[in-house]
Amino acid sequence: VQLQASGGGLVQAGGSLRLSCASSGHSFSNGAVGWFRQAPGKEREFVAAIFRSGGSKYYADSVKGRFAMSRDSAKNTVYLQMNSLNAEDTAVYYCAVCPSCIWSSLTTPALYSYWGQGTQVTVSS
Repeated sequence: VQLQASGGGLVQAGGSLRLSCASSGHSFSNGAVGWFRQAPGKEREFVAAIFRSGGSKYYADSVKGRFAMSRDSAKNTVYLQMNSLNAEDTAVYYCAVCPSCIWSSLTTPALYSYWGQGTQVTVSS
């Protein structure tokens, strides 16, 4: 399984970015694809996830209303649209696949079996 995250960059506060996560080498019909982020000196934290079956989405409170996940099943790609960015959103963003996640386990990094390489998002204030 390979995950390729892209789309990070430098943006001013209030701006927007769209991250992409292209996956290959798997055919999971269940589980979820999630986004996590890790700022310097901090633990990796959950951002958002989308279930592969049904497409339901779940967001961390810190990004709810500002970030939105979507997917293109034909391209095996998920997206994270990030709006109204602020300095606290600065981090390396990772996409990951959890083959067996359910609602109660979406936020747990240890349950995600496959991870992309990360893409840096820097928000200048």
